[in-house]
Amino acid sequence: MGAQVSAQSFIGRPELAALREELIREHGYPADEFDALFAQVQRQDRVIALMDAPIRAPTPWHVYWPRHIGGDRMQRGLEFLTRHAEHFERAEQTYGVPRSVIAAIIGVETVYGRITGTTRIVDALATLALDYPRRAEFFRGELKDFLLLARELKRSPLEFRGSFAGAMGWPQFMPGSYRRFAVDFDQDGRTDLWNSPADIIGSVASFLAAHGWQRGEPVMLPLKPVSPAVAREFEGGLTARRPWSEWVEAEVAVRARDADVRAPKADDSIGLISLDLADGSLDYWLVFENFYVITRYNRSRLYASAVWSLAYAFEQALRK
Repeated sequence: MGAQVSAQSFIGRPELAALREELIREHGYPADEFDALFAQVQRQDRVIALMDAPIRAPTPWHVYWPRHIGGDRMQRGLEFLTRHAEHFERAEQTYGVPRSVIAAIIGVETVYGRITGTTRIVDALATLALDYPRRAEFFRGELKDFLLLARELKRSPLEFRGSFAGAMGWPQFMPGSYRRFAVDFDQDGRTDLWNSPADIIGSVASFLAAHGWQRGEPVMLPLKPVSPAVAREFEGGLTARRPWSEWVEAEVAVRARDADVRAPKADDSIGLISLDLADGSLDYWLVFENFYVITRYNRSRLYASAVWSLAYAFEQALRK
C-alpha cells in the first residue's frame, strides 16, 4: 500500500481487508480511497478504556436528573423552541412527535450543540470494530455505514468528530441511524445534523416515528405508592409490562394527571418504573408505549424519564 504502518495502525488486519473487499464489491467503494484513508486511521486506546470502564452502581434518579436536564438546558431549550417554531410545528404535523419531546432529546444529548464530542469518528469506530470483540459485529456495521455516509455527504471521513462511541451531531446519531432516519428537512439537498436546525429537528422526529411513536398518546403518569407485592415485581427499577386492568386489580392507582392526558385504558400494555428520591424513598410511575419508544434512543429508564421531565417542563412553560 506504500504507507508506513504505525504500531497503532490497522493496516494488514484481515478483518479490515474483508471490510475493504465488501465495500468494493457491494458498493463500488474506490480501493485507493479506502487504502489512503486507513493509512491515516489509528487505534484509540482511550476509546477501549472508556468502553471498558468498570460498571458502577446505577446512578440514583435524584443525582441523574440534575446532570442531564439541569444547568441552562431549560433556558436554551425554550430559546431553541421559539427560534425554530416553524420547523417544530412542521415536524409535529409530519411525524406526530411533540415539539417538547424533540427539543428535550436534543437538550439531554448535547445541550443544543454545546457538547457534540471531539473524537475522530473513523478512529473510534475502527477501534471498536477491530479491537473490541464484545461488540465488534455491531461496530463493524457502524463503521461500514459511516464510510458510506461520508461518501453520501461528500465529505472526507477524517473530518467527522463526535462521541467516543461514534455518535454524531446535535442529536448524537450513530452512522446507521443517520443513514436510515436522518432527513433533509430544510430540503437543501443534504442532511446536516450539525448546522441545520430543520434537519436536526426533523431527524429526531423521524427517528421516534420510525420506532413506533404514537401520535397524541401519553408517555408517563405518576402513581400512588405501590403495595409490597407490586414492589417485589421491580427489577432494576422497572417491571414487566402488563395490561392496565391487571395493575388495577393489584391496586395500582394513578396519583395525578393533567386534564389533557388521557387515563390508561384497560387493555393498555403498561410498565411501572421507580425513581430514587434524595430522602431514600421511591417515586413510582406508569409508562406507556411512547416511553419505550424514547428508550430506543437510549435504553435506560433514567434517560427516558429525564427526557420526559424536561419535555413536560417545556410544555408547562409554553402554555403560559
